[in-house]
Amino acid sequence: MAFKHIKVPGLDYHLPAVTTDLGRWYQTPQGKRYPSASSVAGILSREAIAKWRARVGAVEADKKTKKGADRGTYVHLLCEKYLLNTMTMQERLGMMPTMKELFLQLKRHFDQHISEVYCIEQALYSDRLRLAGRCDAIVRWDGDIVILDIKTAGYIKPEEWILNYFVQTSAYAEMFEERTGIPVQKVLLATAVEGELHGTLTLKKKDAYLPVLDKCIAQYYLEQETK
Repeated sequence: MAFKHIKVPGLDYHLPAVTTDLGRWYQTPQGKRYPSASSVAGILSREAIAKWRARVGAVEADKKTKKGADRGTYVHLLCEKYLLNTMTMQERLGMMPTMKELFLQLKRHFDQHISEVYCIEQALYSDRLRLAGRCDAIVRWDGDIVILDIKTAGYIKPEEWILNYFVQTSAYAEMFEERTGIPVQKVLLATAVEGELHGTLTLKKKDAYLPVLDKCIAQYYLEQETK
């Protein structure tokens, strides 16, 4: 399937990124430095992650984290090429079987629901929120423009465990509107899950997460002042 691509004015800029022990930061075209949305939203999950690492041990935690990151990077690249209409036949045939299964979970949904692609790996920032980041994709999904976040997982996770994902994507929706004037009301988490036949789709309205986002931003900058 070939996707229709829409050129959006207002997004022709470069955001250099710097990763430090305090998280990832982006420099805007005006020279301002903003933290990444993932670093700020990550406040919501850091306590749970710390407890998990203490429970399983650092070595096992690092092993599982790397496995998940490698899996996510590979599948994300496949999805990116597919949405960009640049995936070659050689790449289709050369997929590792386990990764192919994960990719196909998402491909079926993309083919069924996406009519237009606006951005892939788009850098965004907001002077109002004092945030920046890079979203996976912005697409028209069943008639609505949505922020699309592509994930992989070893098992289906309860929504309360992944609140930070919805807060992060809601931040991207706000950034996109600030940069382009185009409102985005919904965010979508598309997750390929190991051992499942179908990927999971979770569509949410961003407004439900904006109060949580504001609290995360306030806490993040407060912590930065004390360091």
